[in-house]
Amino acid sequence: MQDLELLQDGLALMALGMGVVFVFLTILVISVTLMSKLIGRFQPVPAAVDAGKKPMPASAPSAQSDEVTAAISAAVHRYRSTRRR
Repeated sequence: MQDLELLQDGLALMALGMGVVFVFLTILVISVTLMSKLIGRFQPVPAAVDAGKKPMPASAPSAQSDEVTAAISAAVHRYRSTRRR
């Protein structure tokens, strides 16, 4: 008889915990949605981007990038060679 009571208490505690988590997450979703709407309402609209401006071109890879790539490759090679042993 004691096992049945323990099982019932466990199930009640589980239901209570799941209910608390569900209520908390529901309140969290509602509050985030309301804050999003408030920010959208009071935040000024960003200025339009000038159509005449061209975006900055991507810079060509430099010698420093090659050095960094070589250092990373050497580190990965050394790590993999020590991990196999």
